[in-house]
Amino acid sequence: MDLLILILKLIAGLALVLLGSDALVEGSSSVARRFGVSEFVIGLTIVGIGTSMPELVVSLLASIEGKGDMSIGNVVGSNIFNTALILGVTAFIAPMAVTRDNFRRDLPLNVTASLVLMCTGLSFTLFGLGNDSIGRIPGAVFLLAFAAYLFFSFRNDAPEEGESEEQKERSLLVSILMIAAGLGGLIWGGNVFVNSATGIAEYAGVSEKFIAVTLLAGGTSLPELATCIVAALKGRSRMALGNIIGSNIANILLILGSSALIRPLLLTNINVIDFGTMLGLSVLLMLVALGKKKVLGRVAGTMLLLAEAAYMTHLIINLN
Repeated sequence: MDLLILILKLIAGLALVLLGSDALVEGSSSVARRFGVSEFVIGLTIVGIGTSMPELVVSLLASIEGKGDMSIGNVVGSNIFNTALILGVTAFIAPMAVTRDNFRRDLPLNVTASLVLMCTGLSFTLFGLGNDSIGRIPGAVFLLAFAAYLFFSFRNDAPEEGESEEQKERSLLVSILMIAAGLGGLIWGGNVFVNSATGIAEYAGVSEKFIAVTLLAGGTSLPELATCIVAALKGRSRMALGNIIGSNIANILLILGSSALIRPLLLTNINVIDFGTMLGLSVLLMLVALGKKKVLGRVAGTMLLLAEAAYMTHLIINLN
């Protein structure tokens, strides 16, 4: 297929994914606000899962087509992009306060999920647990862990003092229709996006892994980027932080869990550097948040952005 047509299809698929994600997030947030949950938990769950829907659709479709590297590479690349670039940029716009619950529950789970994925997926990691694949049993365990996380997040939630309850009023019917339309756009656009990205990878002669951790990961993470920037500009940095932590956890436990249940995910090109970068950024995020002021500010943002630049340099040097 002509390269120009592939690129146009890629752009069209990405546009549908982004529009669908926006409609899904808006509809879901409108419904969630009716139950009076906090901004952080809305970001962690509803918005975090909603903005992870592009990754979910892309990874599920790649799994169905037997493209394990694309499923896993999309998640690994998205988590790196989320933590390093998106949080780095957001921290420059508005400092993000880190609460005690973040240290006790959210940030440790982000690190743990990354570590478990690394140990499960690679045969030469800690204790030799992995076999270069993620099967149905680990996939089921991931999904159960994610369900438990959602349960405890909502159960222990309390609206934070000073949070604004302002929100554009929508009827329940309109919100549900937005959710349905968003899912439709995500599924259709995701299918077009995966097929065209694979075609471009074959045309250019580079590996699906490279496409997955750069083009796919960056493209499907655009909803998180847009959501975080808007949230920060509106003074809702807690929602921005919740969005990224929730997206990262959902990417591993929900998306790869679901993908592995459909078909075991085989790894051929995703390596210890990719997994290690994702894990290292999760640890770095928790460490920089342990500062005296318990705030992710410009210093932390600079460190995260430098880490993203280093990883992208590595990918470019090792193009295939």
